[in-house]
Amino acid sequence: MIDHVLATWQVSIRRACRALPVERSTYHYRPRRTEQASLKQRIKEIAETRVRYGYRRIHVLLRREGWEVNAKRVCRLYREMGLQLRNKAPKRRVKAKLRSDRMTATAPNEIWAMDFVHDQLFDGRKVRVLTVVDTFTRLSPAIDVRQNYRGCDVVETLERAATDHGYPKTIRLDNGPEFIAKELQRWLERADVRTLYIQKASPWENGYVESFNGKLRDELLNRELFLSVPEARYVLDEWRVEYNHRRPHSGLGWQTPAAYAATLVNRQAGVFPTASRVESPVGAAPLLPTQHAN
Repeated sequence: MIDHVLATWQVSIRRACRALPVERSTYHYRPRRTEQASLKQRIKEIAETRVRYGYRRIHVLLRREGWEVNAKRVCRLYREMGLQLRNKAPKRRVKAKLRSDRMTATAPNEIWAMDFVHDQLFDGRKVRVLTVVDTFTRLSPAIDVRQNYRGCDVVETLERAATDHGYPKTIRLDNGPEFIAKELQRWLERADVRTLYIQKASPWENGYVESFNGKLRDELLNRELFLSVPEARYVLDEWRVEYNHRRPHSGLGWQTPAAYAATLVNRQAGVFPTASRVESPVGAAPLLPTQHAN
């Protein structure tokens, strides 16, 4: 408005401000806020490659990359660009009765939990995904997909996971036919691993793996269409690496499960890192603008 008066009446800024009236300091004020374009572009890139990430998890990734920005600013830009997620379906509130043998893990590899997730290929063929998660560190030792799962297949997956991450003391699981098979029972006895079977029709007793399966379906299975079992196995294992080493976990103070586990190992060894978080391991690819989660 002041510029219009200046151009029309050919008066000074002082007289134009007095006539309106407007303080001259208001006219001369220039915002100090830096340009938002680059930050908004990066937020959009992360949201496009991690479509189920909210603004809090995006904020953690931005801080890892060196952006000096707080969560409120990320939230404002996130909403301005219309990236907010749709509300999930309300969960059933079930009051689970605690059982006497329901244990809580206090160390890594103390309790593993495992369960099956069902999906299908592009042609409608059914596949089953076995998921395993450490209930203390939230790290996933194994995700395996097959069309048909037997007790010996469960043993093969667990043996491979135990070779890489160590044997658990206890495994929490349901009463499915694959989990009560003789092959698995012999392996558990030979490996000196206890079992905690949940009650029938009580999935909340295995809440950690149910939560993990929900993230797996929400962030990957609902988005991908697999052409074959080998492709599904490769993509699922890539997502497991992403989950373990790069995905911030709200239940671990926005650390990754691998970083949290490494912190515990260092603490037990008497080594205290100066940084507040543990970075992704060597060989883990950073989150680049052109990198897509496939």
